[in-house]
Amino acid sequence: MANKVRSLLGGPGFYAVLALCIVAAGVGGYFLLLREDPQAAVPAVPDTEASAPAEDLPEHEPVVETVPLEEPEEESEPAVMPEVTVPLDDTPVVAEEPQVVVSPLQGEVVAAFSVDQLQYNETLDDWRTHDGVDIAAAEGDAVLAACAGTVASVSDDPLMGTTVVLRHSDGYETTYANLQAEPAVETGDTVTAGQAIGAVGTTAVAESARGAHLHFSVTKDGETVDPDTFLNG
Repeated sequence: MANKVRSLLGGPGFYAVLALCIVAAGVGGYFLLLREDPQAAVPAVPDTEASAPAEDLPEHEPVVETVPLEEPEEESEPAVMPEVTVPLDDTPVVAEEPQVVVSPLQGEVVAAFSVDQLQYNETLDDWRTHDGVDIAAAEGDAVLAACAGTVASVSDDPLMGTTVVLRHSDGYETTYANLQAEPAVETGDTVTAGQAIGAVGTTAVAESARGAHLHFSVTKDGETVDPDTFLNG
């Protein structure tokens, strides 16, 4: 028996046995594969249903705004201003001098300024206010302009006689009454402070009892003021 086995392993029988073993191994492996669970080889499928495909989003075309190129402005000619002719004032400019005030006459005051109290008038034999001062002087004494100004009027007043009114700056006016009949100035004349405008007379009927004197009064903006304030203010 041992010789038979030895002859099989040592001869061509060895290869025949080896071939049978290989065939048997292949057939056995095939049946083993067929006996396995067919579901094991199938991959698990999730229970949840596949989500629906996303809706196609509308396609938006990009908006492109076309901006027209600005054309360069044409150079305009500079505006020409019309010529304006301004009339020239040929009146010479005179430098304004400080206001100078002087006393129109040196003498004794025989009747003072009084608008708040009545004074007795010897000529008219009554009591009345007095809007100026009466300065006694000799008949013919020069009467001076108290301040530079313009002759506003020259008149023959029924009560105050020959009267000259001068207009000054700042609304002032000065009045010189009881002058001689023909004063040295006329309406519209320009006078300076201290310039003679007339002479002391006796033409004032309302004050004839006081003899030769100057009746001097002052107003500012039409209101009567104390002549002393104007002369010494």
